[in-house]
This record gives sequence, C-alpha cells and structure tokens, in this order.
Amino acid sequence: MSFSVTEPARRTKIIAGILVAGYAIITLLPLVWIIATGFKSPSDAIAYPPKVFFEPSLEGYVNLFTTRTRVTDEAFAALPPPETWYDQIVRDSRMVIAGPSRYGERFLNSVIIGFGSTFLTMVLGTMAAYAFSRFRVPLKDDLMFFILSTRMMPPIAVAIPIFLMFRQLGLNDTHLGMILLYTAVNLSLSVWLLKGFIDEIPVEYEEAALIDGYTRFQAFWKVVLPQAATGIASTAIFCLIFAWNEYAFAVLLTSGTAQTAPPFIPTIICVGGKDWPAVAAGATIFLVPVMVFTILLRKHLLRGITFGAVRK
Repeated sequence: MSFSVTEPARRTKIIAGILVAGYAIITLLPLVWIIATGFKSPSDAIAYPPKVFFEPSLEGYVNLFTTRTRVTDEAFAALPPPETWYDQIVRDSRMVIAGPSRYGERFLNSVIIGFGSTFLTMVLGTMAAYAFSRFRVPLKDDLMFFILSTRMMPPIAVAIPIFLMFRQLGLNDTHLGMILLYTAVNLSLSVWLLKGFIDEIPVEYEEAALIDGYTRFQAFWKVVLPQAATGIASTAIFCLIFAWNEYAFAVLLTSGTAQTAPPFIPTIICVGGKDWPAVAAGATIFLVPVMVFTILLRKHLLRGITFGAVRK
C-alpha cells in the first residue's frame, strides 16, 4: 500500500474537516447569539428558557440610538400620531423620544482613536523596525528586549501614573491623549513583528537601489515598504484590535468628550433594568469596522502569519 508523506490520507482530511467545522461553530455561536439578541424584544432577551425562535424587532436598535422618557397618560393621549416607524416602536412601549443618544458620538470616538493610533503606530513602528533590522544599533538586543517588556506590563500597573501625567499635561478626556497612549502601548508589538518581516527582505534589493542612485529613504520607500506590505497589514490588524477593544484606560482617562464605545455600551440602561437588546445591538455595530478591516486585509493577514515559515 503506497502513501504520500505530503498529502494527508482521506480519513485524516475528514477528521480535520470535522474538527475545524466544530471549532468554527463553537467560536461563532456567541457572536450569532449577540447578533440575534439585538433583534429581540426586551422580554424575549431575558426569557427563560432562552428563545431561539422569536419575532424580530428593531426595538433594540431604536433604543440604542435614542433617549426615551415616559409621560403622563394625559400627555401621552394628547400626542400627535407617530411620524416615523421608530416613533411607533417607542410609542408601543408607552414612551416618547426625548432626543438622540450618545452612542453615535462614542462610536465615532472609537473610529478616530482606534484608526488614528493604528496609523501612527504603523508609521513609527515601521521606521523603528527598519532601523533595528538594517543599522548597527548599540545594545540592539537589550533595547529590543526592553521594548518587548513594556508589552508584558499589565495596564493597571501604570494606570495611576498615566492618569496623573495626563491630568498635568491636559490630555485627560482628549482624542490626542488616547491616540498617543494606544500608540505607545502598541509600538512594542509593532516593532517586534515588523522587524521580523523586514529581516526576511534581502538587503541586496536595497543595495541595488542605492547603486542605481536612490537615496536611503527612497530605497526604504520604494523597495522595502512594498515588500513589507504583508507584514504591515497583518500588524495593523492586531494593533487595531487592541486599540478598538481597550477598556481599562478608556474608563480611567475618558468620561465625555473622548469616551469610546467599550465603556459606554455597558451603561445603556432602560426603565426597569439593563436593556439587553440595545446592548447587543451596540456590540454588533461595534464589531463591524474591525470585521470589515480584517476582511479587506485577509489575504495579507494569511500571508503575514506564514511569512518566513519556509526558507530556501
């Protein structure tokens, strides 16, 4: 009986496929449940046993983007007919819309801070990684270990010093302060990852460009960056995920102007308790930008993870 050392047997493929499918189902089930909860009514969201089949409702999304209030029976009876479909949903709960909620502002803050810090991290991290990879830096190994060690430190260990420093500099509750903070936290990861990618790019490419008359910066811009695009894309995804989901610093250092969505979503309260459909709707919308960003760069992410795994 002949067999191949590179091609797995059919039985092995079947077992691997079952394991991968099972893992995918287990991983996606919480996400599917959150998305489904966003389309439930408040009573269905807390029903026991949990309802798998239910009548879809947009009440959670309406509650997420509006601020509602109760009025007296006389005032409610005197109200004009609802003008929009979301007015009707709120009226069905014997409430009226008092104005928009702050979720849109918090979501926009997350976009500004998350993508802003990721961009700045990539710019600084790429240049630092190139310097460590190509130049003779004194105590290079010690400096690289020091940079990596900052990533090992738990945020709570430096929360109070950072709070006092930000208050002294006037960076509390500002977009600039959060962008600089997340950039500093992510920089160690980006430098370490990008240095590995740049190390895999043959230095002969740059030497040929320098012989052709390119400056060092032109060789970096036109030769190294295109070759390192895969690593930059994959590193950017990891940095964005951290900045997008970060909670501890956002709670401590923001409260109004620059508050992001993670600390705001748990505060969504309705009359009688937590509005779980609105919380689930906010979480679902909050997932979209990172999912879209990851999907757009999925090819680079896959290539970046396997980059350098096979050497000639």
